[in-house]
Amino acid sequence: MSHRSFPGRRAVLRGSLAASAALTLPTALGAAPAFARSGRPLARWGVQTGDVTRDSGLVWVRSDRPARMIVETSATESFRDPRRWHGPLLGPDTDFTGTTRLRGLPPGEQIHYRVLLTDPDDPRRTGEPVDGTFRTVPARRRDGVRFVWSGDLAGQGWGINPDLGGYRIFDAMARLDPDFFLFSGDTIYADGPIPETAALPDGSVWRNITTEEKSKVAETLAEFRGNFRYNLLDENLRRFNAQVPSIVQWDDHEVRNNWYPGQRIADTDTRYTEKSVDVLAARARRAFGEYFPMSTLRPGESEGRVHRVLRQGPLLDVFVLDMRTYRNANSAGDQTVDPQGILGREQLEWLKQELARSRAVWKVIAADMPIGLVVPDTTEGRQNVEAVAQGDPGAPLGRELQIAELLRFVKHRRITGTVWLTADVHHTSAQHYQPSRAAFGDFEPFWEFVSGPLNAGAFPASALDDTFGPERVWVKAPTASNVSPAGGYQFFGEVDIDGDSGELTVRMREQDGTVLFTKTLQPGLVGQ
Repeated sequence: MSHRSFPGRRAVLRGSLAASAALTLPTALGAAPAFARSGRPLARWGVQTGDVTRDSGLVWVRSDRPARMIVETSATESFRDPRRWHGPLLGPDTDFTGTTRLRGLPPGEQIHYRVLLTDPDDPRRTGEPVDGTFRTVPARRRDGVRFVWSGDLAGQGWGINPDLGGYRIFDAMARLDPDFFLFSGDTIYADGPIPETAALPDGSVWRNITTEEKSKVAETLAEFRGNFRYNLLDENLRRFNAQVPSIVQWDDHEVRNNWYPGQRIADTDTRYTEKSVDVLAARARRAFGEYFPMSTLRPGESEGRVHRVLRQGPLLDVFVLDMRTYRNANSAGDQTVDPQGILGREQLEWLKQELARSRAVWKVIAADMPIGLVVPDTTEGRQNVEAVAQGDPGAPLGRELQIAELLRFVKHRRITGTVWLTADVHHTSAQHYQPSRAAFGDFEPFWEFVSGPLNAGAFPASALDDTFGPERVWVKAPTASNVSPAGGYQFFGEVDIDGDSGELTVRMREQDGTVLFTKTLQPGLVGQ
């Protein structure tokens, strides 16, 4: 294995980050630091990086008051001869969040950075710097790529439990020293309030850290922002964000369970006074862009898009899908013609074009929902289809028609190295799709790997739909519904691409990092 090794990375995180953890601790988790009384801006929610490329990266921070964002970078932990980047003025229009794009960075190198917040009226008044580190995308194939993925954070009322040490799964992912984290949707549960306590089946009590914004479903922009801030109360997540860049996508719970454009919330759902899902989605998208560093969404705006391609060097391109914004209404899924589908025509054509022009050895399709697993939607009082598969094992119908078109395109254009990664269903599994088993056979075999949840209720394995011939090669799921994180069944996946052989190895892991299943795929094949 030729993956890079950076022994200095752990040292800087054990030192400066450990020290800054006490300085940036949100007041919801402990007393405010003494120097807060001085009136200097504080970055209590830590730092993040996202959408890193060969020569650039986005750095994120949130201030506790108006401040100017400044980023300093260095090739060494000592920050000798730092390079300084002047970022935006952080104010209430973006909930005091902001990102600064670092350009002209060397490829394949460890970048050490620190964020300083200065008083906009007196630059001499500067808050305590908060440090982080990330690696730029390599230019050389032999460097290899390693990343982790998962989704579903703080769902079903299972929030930050101090008795369990909070979101410990992020420490297990950090120990693998990944190049980036693919956050596969349901990054918050805007429709899931967090109670102070919940009863567990063994008679014990689950305790949550709570906030005002998490006491009800999110409707206002302030409430959506508060949902994203809630997760950043967890020290494990803040520490992880300072170590590992992210590639983030969204799914339904950033807005509301099983939402689709144009939907109206029933009058009988008294949790919501705002009944237009489009209004809620616009507010959620704005907060989403404010709380994650993304190249296609800007803080303070509800425009922009989630789908994009992130090129991770000669070995890997990541195609981030948005299976929420452009979908048609959830239905029985039995249409014989369905041009809009789950991606929308424009996004589908974009994906086909980007797959065809990709020269990477591996093309990871980051889907926020699975292809062959049946995900029902009963929120409107009838049995509808929430994802793609509708349970009919015959020829493609409904949204399956669009996926069939994509799979046919991949086959006939002889596009090699496609792998599907997703989360959403709150269990972990590996499916192999084979045309000889399928009702629709005009595609090449491919793999789909499902992981998650990160910290949410776990659920039994979903039924399979035989339209595309999936075989569930491996699965781990509870037999009961909504098993709390205290009961286990919290998962993430790891992808390791060897720089010498080009082999891609997927390891499905448990919360503590234990490997549950391993599959190695060979490069250069259309299907396998």
